[in-house]
Amino acid sequence: MKKLLVTMFAGLLLATCFNTVCAQSKVPDLSKINDPEVWSLHNREILDDDVVHLNGQPGDGLLWINDLNFKNGTIDVDIKGIDERGRSFVGIAFHILNDSTFDAIYFRPFNFMSPERNGHSVQYISHPRNTWYYLRENFPEKYENPVNPVPEPTGWFHATIVVDYPKVSVYVDKAEEPSLVIEQISDRKEGQLGFWVGNNSEGWFRNLKITAK
Repeated sequence: MKKLLVTMFAGLLLATCFNTVCAQSKVPDLSKINDPEVWSLHNREILDDDVVHLNGQPGDGLLWINDLNFKNGTIDVDIKGIDERGRSFVGIAFHILNDSTFDAIYFRPFNFMSPERNGHSVQYISHPRNTWYYLRENFPEKYENPVNPVPEPTGWFHATIVVDYPKVSVYVDKAEEPSLVIEQISDRKEGQLGFWVGNNSEGWFRNLKITAK
């Protein structure tokens, strides 16, 4: 009887833990990216909804989830850019307050295989004040790094972004070691979350999964 109770308790505990993890994980419905009640789009057009494909044009572009308030946790996503310098800034924005106030982790695929510029492959920014240019000028090499392993510049790669305010760690293609570890500059500890593309950049995204801590 005692053994049976222990077994039942262990099973109940396992089920509870499993259900808790499941409740904390969210896989947004990317088939609804054209629904303004579900997603908000800023300064971009959606070219394809089989995957999320945002067009390239001047200024930052954002596509964020309306009903998600993200604090800490893990963001998993597949990303694809192009191998054209200055036209492929692709990533994830989080702790979004509005279309000009957010933190982001983004990649420059055109730098992935460049011996001279691969140190500018992944970067943290905190808009509106802490742009890539401001951070590079004032804190060189602190908020950007090479990526390891190195993906093909025009291929899909997997990004895992772990936010544990103020620490943010970025992993590429499920590597054990992070490609970038920084501390957030902003004092925002929560906000909306979505896809980000930079000036004149288009980008592709798929398989977004958000696991709250």
